[in-house]
Amino acid sequence: MFPTLKITLDQWRALVAVVDRGSYSGAASALHKSQSSVTYLVQKLESQLDVKVFALQGRKSILTPTGELLYRRARVLIEEAAGVEKSARAISAGWEAEIGLAAEILFPQRLLLQCLDLFGKESPHTRIELIESVMQGTAEALFDGRANLAIAAQIPEGLTGETLVQLRAVLVAHPSHPLHALGRQLTARDLRAHRHLVIRETDAKRATRASVDTAQRWTVSNMSTSLLAVTSGMGFAWFPLEYIQQELAAGVLEPLPLREGKERVVPLYLVYADREQAGPGVLRLAQIIHEHATAECTRAAADADTRPAAPAARVKRRKAVR
Repeated sequence: MFPTLKITLDQWRALVAVVDRGSYSGAASALHKSQSSVTYLVQKLESQLDVKVFALQGRKSILTPTGELLYRRARVLIEEAAGVEKSARAISAGWEAEIGLAAEILFPQRLLLQCLDLFGKESPHTRIELIESVMQGTAEALFDGRANLAIAAQIPEGLTGETLVQLRAVLVAHPSHPLHALGRQLTARDLRAHRHLVIRETDAKRATRASVDTAQRWTVSNMSTSLLAVTSGMGFAWFPLEYIQQELAAGVLEPLPLREGKERVVPLYLVYADREQAGPGVLRLAQIIHEHATAECTRAAADADTRPAAPAARVKRRKAVR
């Protein structure tokens, strides 16, 4: 048996609007109602619930403790109602007209494009807005509504996600780089004298977190620029193994022989902006990404394990001919 509701959604909207806009006139403008109509809705709410939502403080009306509670609960109620309507519209219209996807640039581009192509074959009329992001920029895209789904390096606070893949990353440089010519295991002190390539975060603050403390550093905006610089012998950088498969096979990159921490495990997560309100297109795209990412990254890691490492003797000979 459903309970009988005394207060309408229109009344709750009027209360929230008055608080958010700071006045009855502001609320009336936002709701496209007359000021007297908004005043009536709020006063009727107080009368029906036998509570005081506002109290006079000098010439200003402020929320009472009861009013504060009702305001917070009313906001949640209105957001939930809007979400139900949004979901209903998405279902009635079929798959979404547009999906925003934020993807960490660590996630292999080739694999990402393959997933989008597979999705496009199933839903050719759904437009994809791809946001290539870094760290906090990924979270920002979810929170500001640009992204419905994200491949993120961390799960933003307040959201939930599931593990997508665990990428194995290695520190690499061109075979002719002076660090390879040392012919021994490298320490953090060895790295400090050489240029480190790092990727700038894409959020509004555009912060940069370097993993190695070096005197020389180039900060770039995308992975392809970093890769071009490193394969040209201009520095060293961390890359996921899957991202540099071709360069490793071609011999234009070699992992640096670190004494400690030769590899790093970088987890990536699949995160929804709102899982409960996700449309059928978002859910299907997430499924495609999950299935293909797991298979591809497992294969790439296995290939890396079977590739022979550069012999130390070869490194020393390379130093000698110089």
